[in-house]
Amino acid sequence: MAGISRGTPPEPPKASTDPLVTLASLPGVADSVDSVRKGVDRVYGHRIMRRRSNEVASEAALRGARGSAALSGADWALEEVRRRTDFGVEGEPRTVGAALRLTAEAGQLLSVWRQSPLRVLARLHLVAASGGGRGDGAADGTVGRPRLGAEPVDEPLIELPLPDADEVAGRLDGLARLLLAGSEAPALVTAAVVHGELLALRPFATCNGLVARAAERIVLIGSGLDPKSICPAEVGHAELGRAAYVAALEGYVSGTPEGVAAWIAHCGRAVELGVRESTAVCEALQRGAA
Repeated sequence: MAGISRGTPPEPPKASTDPLVTLASLPGVADSVDSVRKGVDRVYGHRIMRRRSNEVASEAALRGARGSAALSGADWALEEVRRRTDFGVEGEPRTVGAALRLTAEAGQLLSVWRQSPLRVLARLHLVAASGGGRGDGAADGTVGRPRLGAEPVDEPLIELPLPDADEVAGRLDGLARLLLAGSEAPALVTAAVVHGELLALRPFATCNGLVARAAERIVLIGSGLDPKSICPAEVGHAELGRAAYVAALEGYVSGTPEGVAAWIAHCGRAVELGVRESTAVCEALQRGAA
């Protein structure tokens, strides 16, 4: 054919320019992706989902919020979260209230996320840090924007070195451009990277863990992996425990292939445990309807 001489060796395949696809090829990641996909498909195929999916989604949201709050230091029993309404301005009630508001907000922001992830992150922080009638941070302008200069961060459960404000701004911009460019990578990989980056950067003065887990939820919903939001990864993260969560995050922050793959696998296991939780909800609803 024109332009190709007989006997010219074929060019080697070009490496992917999509860094998320590159991460998806790390050892063990494909297995995690496959396991998550099968688990999600199973719960979506449950007979209860055909007529009571809204009830399953509502219960998943409640349990996901409880799990996220637990990872941020407010480890309440599910029934206490269910019955309480006094999510006040201090301590654990404040954390639980923030987690509940974020879970409710996440599903409303999908269209904005596709256009401006940074705008959504700012909104999530605003909802978490100044909702419920609180004014903390609002007076000095720290709510709803990344930290500046030497502003402190209150995230006691994550003790990794804190990137400076300039690095935070650069990496947030890079993350947004990556998301807006689109990727062929599996949803689990994208969700794990968003979650890991936000925890590593801790871009806000407060509530970074809550915001990171809400952003992971948005990616899983918006990608089509979990469109009805019935597979609460937050439940799995809490069940795996804070020590395992921090250890896996340290692997991600290390930047080594093994560490990043282990973080993605950890996030995958969390989704699978969320699937198990919602499958149990389906079974309970089925028994009650029998």
